[in-house]
Amino acid sequence: MKRAAVGILGGTFNPVHVGHLRGAIDSRDLLGLDKVLLLPAAQPPLKATPGVNAGHRAAMLDLAIAGITGLAVDRRELSRAGPSYTIETLQELRTELGPDIPLVFIMGADGLQKLHLWHRWQDLLGLANIALMTRPLPALQVSQEVQTWLAAHEVLPEDLLTQAAGHFTRLAQTAFDISSTELRHALHTGANVRFLLPDPVLEYINDHGLYRSSKLSNGE
Repeated sequence: MKRAAVGILGGTFNPVHVGHLRGAIDSRDLLGLDKVLLLPAAQPPLKATPGVNAGHRAAMLDLAIAGITGLAVDRRELSRAGPSYTIETLQELRTELGPDIPLVFIMGADGLQKLHLWHRWQDLLGLANIALMTRPLPALQVSQEVQTWLAAHEVLPEDLLTQAAGHFTRLAQTAFDISSTELRHALHTGANVRFLLPDPVLEYINDHGLYRSSKLSNGE
């Protein structure tokens, strides 16, 4: 019998774009996850605080995933004071799910470069499995400590959910050469960003006049 499993995909989603959505959908389908929670961060510890407030970013996520089976927005990090630490979110989810439900933390390959700077990063696999979405990128500078740590826990994708936590795998992500940083600059200059983010999200941005300020955030 297939085990129920939950994935989480965090980020500032500033704004959410098709790359984020395809990553969530690809992870859901490749791993057979029952649901993927998209968790917008309020204060990313290693990035500038987003210039667009959490309410707008969460609202855009709601619009982006409307009607997509198995995707949901989780706002828990937005109500937490202080930096949005992934380890705290995983602890909360593990308490809610219990010890036996597989939990998968989905991360992008570019984020792997800073993993050694994350708060209590060595404890992540004690609470969840990790799925790394790979895509064509320049050579990544990943610390040897992180590489050794992940290699010791690596399994094939089909084996990731055989235990609730402690496994690491790599998933091939649909390639999209797009980033929230580039989108913010394009929106600021009035460039056409149609088909790079869902139409309802673009309408929301236009209706609320977002990303038009000269103060552009670096948060991804």
